[in-house]
Amino acid sequence: MKAIRRIAVLIAGIFLISSCSILGRLTGNATTTGTNTGSALLNLYQLYQAFRAGGRTPSVSNNYGIDLSNASNLISLGQILAGASALPNATQSYTNEFSNAMMTGSSNLVNQSNLGGILGSLLTLGNANTSALSAAAANAQAGAATTVNNKTAGMADAMSALGTIFSLIGNR
Repeated sequence: MKAIRRIAVLIAGIFLISSCSILGRLTGNATTTGTNTGSALLNLYQLYQAFRAGGRTPSVSNNYGIDLSNASNLISLGQILAGASALPNATQSYTNEFSNAMMTGSSNLVNQSNLGGILGSLLTLGNANTSALSAAAANAQAGAATTVNNKTAGMADAMSALGTIFSLIGNR
């Protein structure tokens, strides 16, 4: 009997240690992903602002002034897509950590007043099929030639979400 109890305690201890280790990795991932998402939003928002300042009207059809033939811009979009894809099945703890990191990464462009709407847009984007865009961004990250356009699967969803997010940021 004592041997069985010791084995049960040992197994329970192993599960506890491994679950804490997994939790630590998830929190780290939330911080990195949130920071990258916030930084990418800041980069693309600055392009959007420059486009508007040039007297042009940003819209889904002109990708809100974001030149996606530029690898850096495509990589930023990929970082946003990565952040969005993590949200549909995220725990509250992950979402909180992601949100805090996203605010930091965006230099507080994302803040408490617009966070709820931005998370909602990212969640909607996370539920959309943007695999072709994500693959193109991964190719750009790897230095491979890649082409996307307004007919690329998921582009309309991504641009619609960005338009909403940019609007929320602009109303702060």
